[in-house]
Amino acid sequence: MKIVHRQIFKEHVHLFLLIGSCLLGLILVGRMLQLREMLLSQNLGVVDVLRLFVYLSPFFMMLLTPIACMLSVFLTFLRMASDRELTALKASGVSLYQLLPAPLIFCSLCTLFSLYISLVGVSWGMEQFKLSLMEFARTKTKLSLQAGVFNQEFPGLTIYAQKVDLESGDIHFVFVQDKTSKSFTTTVVAPEGKVTTDTEREQISVEFKNGRIYRRCDENLEVLNFGSYSLRLPLGGMLKSLGYGHLSLKELSFGRLLAIALDPALQQRMLAENRLDESKLRAVPTEIQKRLALPLACLVLGLFSLPIACVFRALKQQHGLLLALGVFLVYYSMFTVFESMGESRPGIAPYCIWIPNLLFSLGGFAFLRQAVRERVPSGVLWLLSRMQPKGAA
Repeated sequence: MKIVHRQIFKEHVHLFLLIGSCLLGLILVGRMLQLREMLLSQNLGVVDVLRLFVYLSPFFMMLLTPIACMLSVFLTFLRMASDRELTALKASGVSLYQLLPAPLIFCSLCTLFSLYISLVGVSWGMEQFKLSLMEFARTKTKLSLQAGVFNQEFPGLTIYAQKVDLESGDIHFVFVQDKTSKSFTTTVVAPEGKVTTDTEREQISVEFKNGRIYRRCDENLEVLNFGSYSLRLPLGGMLKSLGYGHLSLKELSFGRLLAIALDPALQQRMLAENRLDESKLRAVPTEIQKRLALPLACLVLGLFSLPIACVFRALKQQHGLLLALGVFLVYYSMFTVFESMGESRPGIAPYCIWIPNLLFSLGGFAFLRQAVRERVPSGVLWLLSRMQPKGAA
């Protein structure tokens, strides 16, 4: 049995590494492409991109570890059932209960790994990711305007240029609308201008020539002619449009979240300093429960998928993969619903986030008993008959 357990554990690990790396790579590439569209002009090298990859990885690994763990256990036992290995083991007197140690140890290790990421890695990664974006925005960003397009890289500022020379920074027929001030709106119209980046002062300068300034305050309109006018923009302001201008709960460590939840004085101080708003403050208890409940999903979903693979042993690999993904989609949908409920309602609502783990644990035990007794529910038999190709025996 030691050899059997060792081989099952090895297959779990190999599948986990393959599935986890593929899913993580796809998500990170998609995220980098999204950021690249928002910061078109950042001159990032390979090392800079790898740094961002590393800092983003903990947050996505917290979400991907449960599904990678579940698919690893499911595909392993589905392959063993399809290859009649489980039948051979049962004929030798080995029950399904005796095969539990390997997946149980594997799922427990995944739970501990995910718990460490949730309590320590997520806050470290998100904080370093935000600091790196701030650094890149201040030191490596140039304002790259697209001709004939209303550019809105800076919040509250719209820049339009009919002609743009990216090499020299010269722009022609420029229109700029500035809504950063709540008391008035400023519009600048000029036939020509120039864009320069000053990384030492951490700002972008847009110089206009021979134009007009229209400043509107309530019902009053002021018109000014100028020969030369300069607009200076802080490079760090570009991050506000990306949603990184304010403190996020993901940046807070687990200890910091507990301190905020247990200290009303700290809550009032953070509200007064505008570091957290009311909605984020209400979401703190839910974030605490999420950091604990989501890692446990590795153990819950992993043990839930084992009997499912045995019950659905007649499925092909691709059908089994779709089934496992569907089960995880159901779990994550329930998890998201209860998370939203906890963030919007005070009291015991944050603890409702544990309900999906409880339901899937009960369902896993029920399916495990059915799999040990080799009994297939009638609903499963109907589903298998629908999945069988026509003409198959």
